[in-house]
Amino acid sequence: MEYIVHSHRYASSILANEPEFYETWQNIIEAIENITEDMLIETYENRFSSNKSLSTTINYLLKQEFIRLGWRQESPIFQDARYNDKAWRLDFAKDNVSIEVAFNHGGVIAWNLLKPVLASELNHVTKAIQTRVGVVISATDALRVNGGFDNAVGTFEKYVGHLAPLQNQLSVPIAIIGLQSPRLFHIEHFTTPENPNKQIGRVVINREI
Repeated sequence: MEYIVHSHRYASSILANEPEFYETWQNIIEAIENITEDMLIETYENRFSSNKSLSTTINYLLKQEFIRLGWRQESPIFQDARYNDKAWRLDFAKDNVSIEVAFNHGGVIAWNLLKPVLASELNHVTKAIQTRVGVVISATDALRVNGGFDNAVGTFEKYVGHLAPLQNQLSVPIAIIGLQSPRLFHIEHFTTPENPNKQIGRVVINREI
């Protein structure tokens, strides 16, 4: 997939240039770039054809890539069992870097940005993991539209918009990655006579201009 990056506190420069982060950052780029449009179509149609958007498809493919590259999934931030549910877990972690794959509601943008901070700073609650840089992977506005996402999803543009007012709270470097829209196809919504109140999606190949 194609992508764009916005850097908070010089995150992209740190990830791309400091030796301890370089290989991990290349892992992230490799995982994203390995997902082709043909893979998106095949996975969506064969596994998630009843879904409204590409959200679950992209999540699934990214998970396969990150696991292949040795990332830990669902890594808890704290050791205390009281903080062991999904809200207190990182989607992926490896070598001082934490990742959140964020295709959920825009109302949780601030929390998704704060989780890498919790993973990177010292805390009164005993830590289960200690990272230094966070990465948030989100959909651009264009992917939201062409990928069939709900209008309320937290997009790359909304994440970037949250950085300035949260500047003091977001005390660690965070790279915001925005996944771009497919070029060859888009998701079209429709309903069926059997279930007229539920929208599902289908792949529509874009016409050549």
